[in-house]
Amino acid sequence: MLAGAAIGYCFPDGAHAGPFRASDLEVLSTLFLRMIKLLLAPIIFSTLVVGIAGHGDDMRRVGKLAFRSLAYLEVVTTLALVVGLSMANVVKPGLGVHLDPAKSVARLDTPAVPPSLSTVLEHVVPQGIFDAAARNDALQIVFFSILFAVALSQVPGAAKWVVLTFCESVSEVMFKLVDLVMKVAPFGIGGAIAATVGRSGPGVLGKLGVLVLTLYGSLIVFALFVLLPIAFLARVPITRFLRAAKTPWLVAFTTASSDAALPLALQSMEKLGVPRHIAAFVLPLGYSFNMDGTALYLTLATMFVAQAAGIDLTLSQQMIMMLTLMLTSKGAAAVPRASLVVLSATAVQFGLPLQGVALILGVDALMDMARTSLNVLGNCLASVLMARWDGSFALPADLYGSLPDLPSNTVTIFSPLEGATICCD
Repeated sequence: MLAGAAIGYCFPDGAHAGPFRASDLEVLSTLFLRMIKLLLAPIIFSTLVVGIAGHGDDMRRVGKLAFRSLAYLEVVTTLALVVGLSMANVVKPGLGVHLDPAKSVARLDTPAVPPSLSTVLEHVVPQGIFDAAARNDALQIVFFSILFAVALSQVPGAAKWVVLTFCESVSEVMFKLVDLVMKVAPFGIGGAIAATVGRSGPGVLGKLGVLVLTLYGSLIVFALFVLLPIAFLARVPITRFLRAAKTPWLVAFTTASSDAALPLALQSMEKLGVPRHIAAFVLPLGYSFNMDGTALYLTLATMFVAQAAGIDLTLSQQMIMMLTLMLTSKGAAAVPRASLVVLSATAVQFGLPLQGVALILGVDALMDMARTSLNVLGNCLASVLMARWDGSFALPADLYGSLPDLPSNTVTIFSPLEGATICCD
């Protein structure tokens, strides 16, 4: 990023530009983004099938817990999308960046008037999955993937596990391919920033700083005005919860990995008083269906790219974008660079220039830590809320308060992991 900014500053475009201009390096960004587009269809399909069909047995087994968890997780994710969309429209961090709208991908439907509901619904259903994959139409790929996953979850016997294992293998291979592509990311990012600074001047770097600050501010707003009221309404002991969630939150923030924080999150929530079977179900489920920080980031980043390209998305288009992000983000929460895949797919879906995605990658590491740590915090709260909902959440103080009077020579031992009190003489 720094090298690209320096090249853009030293070799600007303009009337007095020499034989070499920083914008000539944009070909590096274009090649990198073409490689990213290669991954979209197979990675969305495989992660969605595994994320939905892989939980099919659990959903049937736990019944009410699955329904309550999914309902809560979808509501909170939607609120995160709303917060991100609102902040993007208020702050407008993309103004002044000046991406080239001619580089945008041709949109599937670009009507002069806002599309009707029937038009939107017709567009969701693909005429052929290979046609949708060839055009990288994320919404149509998601529709087919969800139907396929639901049907797969109802298939009995070995056939289901053969297909599910195949999709898991495809998913692993595709993300290894993402790792390979990301090895050339520094060149793509450098080329994108060099071309942008060369065209717009060094002031564009300040706009990227505004994007980072807007994300952090949005995450704080979401935590204070969404998660905190939910915790109060559910009578979650705030101080003890924050103390228990502190370590997994710090691990997620410093590593930018939800997977790294999962074992600590399970252990911490059990010690807090969440039954093991609830924590073991809700936390992994949340990694597929509850990505508060990632959902907020994706909305903000997509609007940033649209504003930078001078593309004015109507309110109806923004609502469709929220629906697309809600669907395309499922199943890939804890995988490194999953947000890059979802963001690229959404940009393709709405005809936004992928150069904006490469530009965001220059500061993505700063934003990744914040959104991942909020994902973990939101999932921890979801596990406590589900335990509160079915009446199985109990703090040590609650149990001690309900104990009968014991003889003076009795030792009381409380086991937070098993939720049992043992009295021995």
